Amino acid sequence: MRRVLRPGARCARLRFDGWIAGLGSASGTRVVLGHWPRSPFGPFSDVMLERGDGGRLLLAPTRRTAEFVSGTYGFDAVHVVPVDVAVRADTWTVTAGPLRLRFTTGRRTLLGHLLRAVPGPLAGRPEWSAITDAAARVLVPGVRTRGTAGRGRREWYGARDLLAIRELSGTYDGADLGALAPVEPPVRFGFGSVPRRPGLTRVTTTVEVERSLPLAGASGAAAFRGPPGSHGAVREDLSGPS
Repeated sequence: MRRVLRPGARCARLRFDGWIAGLGSASGTRVVLGHWPRSPFGPFSDVMLERGDGGRLLLAPTRRTAEFVSGTYGFDAVHVVPVDVAVRADTWTVTAGPLRLRFTTGRRTLLGHLLRAVPGPLAGRPEWSAITDAAARVLVPGVRTRGTAGRGRREWYGARDLLAIRELSGTYDGADLGALAPVEPPVRFGFGSVPRRPGLTRVTTTVEVERSLPLAGASGAAAFRGPPGSHGAVREDLSGPS
């Protein structure tokens, strides 16, 4: 049974500050990397991956992050694997279970310059994301800055910068992903996709959840226990932190 936000339930808003990379490949595999230096779970990264055949997978570093992300977005399979991200100048290297990925960023886009002109505290507010949603739908087809995820959790995306991605190389389970390509068709994890043109977005994401969901004590990290349901059972198939 799905758990959704109940009418009148007391809610809390969780804030994630970091980067989202959206990439397409010649093989048809599309990848969305979330890199979160600041979050309720502490620093972590996760990978959402949609294969050419439509299969949607989540690669997350701990059971807690896997359960939270799969309780917010939709996947056919969820795997707990070590997820390592290294950034050297304009090159990002990602290792996540069967995924090996390297991409290189290019210049800041025109939209990126416009986003940087908005003060950070304002850009990160849900109220600002609600205002910019209509413009985002027109300027970047497929992209939305607010919406309701599959389990009733409301979300707001406050974009603060945007860099083009100009090169990609990588493999999944040993198979070459091929050259960089548009994110097409759009990914189907949540209520919106990433931009069609591969890019790296600086973003503040806010997710609204019920206060009744348990939180960890000393660490301050969220310890959400959402049912697997149609979002895919969490499978810890490689040794990693939990």
